Amino acid sequence: MKIAPSIIACDFSKLEYEIKSVEDAGADLIHLDVMDGHFVPNITIGPVVIEGIRKLTKLPLDAHLMISEPERYVSYFVNAGCDMISAHVETLKEPFKFFDYLSEKKIRTGIALNPETPVHSIDKFLKYVDYILIMLVHPGFYGQKMIKGTIGKLKSVREITDKEIEVDGGINGENVKELIKLGADIIVSGAYIFKSNDRKKAIESLRYYE
Repeated sequence: MKIAPSIIACDFSKLEYEIKSVEDAGADLIHLDVMDGHFVPNITIGPVVIEGIRKLTKLPLDAHLMISEPERYVSYFVNAGCDMISAHVETLKEPFKFFDYLSEKKIRTGIALNPETPVHSIDKFLKYVDYILIMLVHPGFYGQKMIKGTIGKLKSVREITDKEIEVDGGINGENVKELIKLGADIIVSGAYIFKSNDRKKAIESLRYYE
């Protein structure tokens, strides 16, 4: 089980402190929500900021590209120092170009699914990716509650692949248990960790063991 704090919920005025804080608290990855104001109704960070983040931590950087034309921009994120990069099946016009490029660069490759996107839409891509990112909320803003019914999508994806599954959206210490039981491997959490008074305790509460 890996815990990936999403820095979208951190205080960017003290970014180095925030990253160091979750690193010391036991984070396994740093999750980077990249939004372009087009595919999703919000704008966040890009390669320039990620290049700076790369200098602040040795933890793997996990970039979730919520952008249009990810094939066009993916090289910038590789060069900025990302270790994992996922893009949405809804936006990939040339998916195999995207997968081949990341494979060549030895970057872990993910395919992301929105809540309404059918699971079967990724069937033909499963052998080309390392992990599947399942959104449990509509992408764009942190602090949302998990959408009822999205847990079923996790179950459906686990039934068709043994690849790593990452889940993101409204996850906390109360609902994480069911996600892990259904096969989640990477837990992304933003507000639950960064708005906690005890980040170590928050991260530990996301690691459920039977």
